[in-house]
Amino acid sequence: MRRPRGELGPRAPRPTEGATCAGPGEPCFPSDGPLVCALEQEQRFRLPPKPPPPLQPVLRGGLRLEAALSCPRFQRHPQHHLVRSLAEARPEELTPHVMVLLAQHLARHRLREPQLLEAIAHFLVAQEAQLNSKVVQKLVLPFGRLNYLPLEQQFMPCLERILAREAGVAPLATVNILMSLCQLRCLPFRALHFVFSPGFISHISGTPHAPIVRRYLSLLDTAVELELPGYRGPRLPRRQQVPIFPQPLITDRARCKYSHKDIVAEGLRQLLGEERYRQDLTVPPGYCTDFLLCVSSSGAVLPVRTQDPFLPYPPRSCPFTTRDPAQRVVLMLRERWHFCRDGRVLLGSRALRERHLGLMGYQLLPLPFEELESQRGLPQLKSYLRQKLQALGLRWGPEGG
Repeated sequence: MRRPRGELGPRAPRPTEGATCAGPGEPCFPSDGPLVCALEQEQRFRLPPKPPPPLQPVLRGGLRLEAALSCPRFQRHPQHHLVRSLAEARPEELTPHVMVLLAQHLARHRLREPQLLEAIAHFLVAQEAQLNSKVVQKLVLPFGRLNYLPLEQQFMPCLERILAREAGVAPLATVNILMSLCQLRCLPFRALHFVFSPGFISHISGTPHAPIVRRYLSLLDTAVELELPGYRGPRLPRRQQVPIFPQPLITDRARCKYSHKDIVAEGLRQLLGEERYRQDLTVPPGYCTDFLLCVSSSGAVLPVRTQDPFLPYPPRSCPFTTRDPAQRVVLMLRERWHFCRDGRVLLGSRALRERHLGLMGYQLLPLPFEELESQRGLPQLKSYLRQKLQALGLRWGPEGG
């Protein structure tokens, strides 16, 4: 007899909750039954025992500092943790490897921490006899980059002795040390005599490092010209000189999407016109400027194409008798990454560039990132730039020529 549509027949009995079925059509057993318990116990015996987790060693002092600095994921450890680890370390734990890691971390992350930098300087002085110039260049790097001259009184005498001992062994390391000291305005005359000697220049000319060494020597020669009037030793021959920084620095190119350069350029274009400023112009001896204006003696902003935008280099010895009536004004962007972290100190390379441009006769107009970030939109930025330029006595438009 056919069952009416919609009427359900008797269902197969469901297994009780907690039962285990071996397969379709096979009998089900309670999960707490003796057979299931025996099977589970036999399976556990067949599996290898899980090893206990390894004990993590308790690291203290220098070992903890090295472990933290050596970790690939270690990006920015709190400074107070580094200071505490260094304070707890015994002298024998502070090896050159540990101190180099610390110096590289401070330089890479722009951490201008006096206690850590002073510890590196003291280590360098205490271990002078055991350190070669290749290690010293890494230990000295953060001082120049972070624009920090240590209080350690033997810091400079120690470096001068190391340079005198190691200068002929590692030419690139020697020049790197002098580059850091150049940023600190602490160039030793004896080392300059050596790196500018014909023998040293001839030696490095055939090495793979020749291009970068020539650029560094060109910068050192510029520092001698502008900052060391009492130097009477050899100089870099003119045929060996190359532009120092002919294009924006790598950090600026890498962070261009965070830079204010594009909006400042548009503000200057609308405010002055395209012919009254130059962007990213490299001036002798090879410094790239953000924006450059030519200004008449009356303060009028002149079209750059009608003027020579470059001031003579080397600077003329009698500027008042042969002075060009047109003045050059350089607008310097001071972005957030141009400073040491959590501070208002310019990085050594930035301070060096501004110092040299000022000594060459360019008038500098800094544009700090705090002021640029506070401008809301292009109209407000144009008003900000107008106030900055007018504060220097600059005029433009029909009334300014």
